[in-house]
Amino acid sequence: MSVTAAQPGRLIVSRIAASFLGGYVFIWGFVSLVITLSVSLGAQYDDAQQTVMLIAFLLFLLVFIWSYAERSLFRIWSVLGGGGLLMTLLAWLVAGNLG
Repeated sequence: MSVTAAQPGRLIVSRIAASFLGGYVFIWGFVSLVITLSVSLGAQYDDAQQTVMLIAFLLFLLVFIWSYAERSLFRIWSVLGGGGLLMTLLAWLVAGNLG
């Protein structure tokens, strides 16, 4: 018996957590990276923030839906969590070079 009664519940909770928390981390990284790159290229901060927040709303909806359509829970956590952390790190590095 490879699947216990508690495992499906854990998988559901993990998928829900991935969709909300992983999606939040991914969007955080996306927003910080795009704003930082836009400002480094000469855009005004307020304009960059407004534009990317409009895009981020739609992108969060897409990654939220994707997290339920994807079969591999590991891939969901890797893409959303890992991608968000990577984009945040890149934004931090770019912002460090601005000063």
